[in-house]
Amino acid sequence: MMDGGILEPSLYSVKAIAILDNDGNRLITKYYDEQFPTAKEQKQFEKNLFGKTHKANSEIIMFEGLTCVYKSNVDLFFYVVGSSHENELILASVLNALYDSINQILRKNVEKRSLLENLDAAFLVVDEICDGGIVLDSDASSIVQKVSIRSEDTPLGEHTMSQINKKLEVLQSAKEQIKWSLLK
Repeated sequence: MMDGGILEPSLYSVKAIAILDNDGNRLITKYYDEQFPTAKEQKQFEKNLFGKTHKANSEIIMFEGLTCVYKSNVDLFFYVVGSSHENELILASVLNALYDSINQILRKNVEKRSLLENLDAAFLVVDEICDGGIVLDSDASSIVQKVSIRSEDTPLGEHTMSQINKKLEVLQSAKEQIKWSLLK
């Protein structure tokens, strides 16, 4: 804290990201601080948060001293949690990036079954958005592009020619960088 009780700005704006099903069960969660150090405490927080929000009609709630922004679709609930003094617009931009990226990856079929079938990509989305509580990216198309490059397990037949060409360009660039670093 600075003098006068004003909080210093911090890059650590996100405390947690969660995607729960319509029963409040966790599908994806990532906590970035020690406020809920055990899985039991995390699940209790998620259960309580879901209980407060699953029938609510708003998009933001102050809950247990935290600012929580959320969005629901079909049978999924998306949450981004920050401290009580965190800027809601930053948290909302993270939430929108999460939702929009998942929406693009699931080809606008945002529901539990589809998410579970693409869980690896969804985890990559969370990792591309936030690292250690620091927001890295909030542009959905950029995030989806990074995730598609990292998802190498997709059969080659399911890639478009432009995706294959992009991957070849990335590999060629990496090969050139390695070659030049060895020649130095």
